[in-house]
Amino acid sequence: MGSRSFKDLECWQKAHAFVLEVYQVTKSFPEDERYGLISQFRRAAVSIAANICEGYRKMSEADKLRFLNIAQGSLEECRYYIVLSLDINYIDRETSDHLEYLVNGTSWKLNGYAEAIKNNKSSRA
Repeated sequence: MGSRSFKDLECWQKAHAFVLEVYQVTKSFPEDERYGLISQFRRAAVSIAANICEGYRKMSEADKLRFLNIAQGSLEECRYYIVLSLDINYIDRETSDHLEYLVNGTSWKLNGYAEAIKNNKSSRA
């Protein structure tokens, strides 16, 4: 039996948890990054969860997968922002590892959801 809401999707739950963590972590970034890295990092993180939502109710497999592919692209963008944030000393190694852990879990669930759609299985992933 499929999910009733995008909120039921484990990939969305993980993506949302990642967004919340990105918002928390970027609060400590320098003020002059408000319209730079903070904005870009938050936008990309939100895009992951938002594209999962947008694809959720699409009727065709191709449409669903297109939005999940966009989400995966935003996820990879966030991977870079984690590396950059560490390299310019906005975050420490522990925070970097934690963000990587969250983004990896999101990616894994997102891939599983996409595979379930491709295999025409239950859309609960």
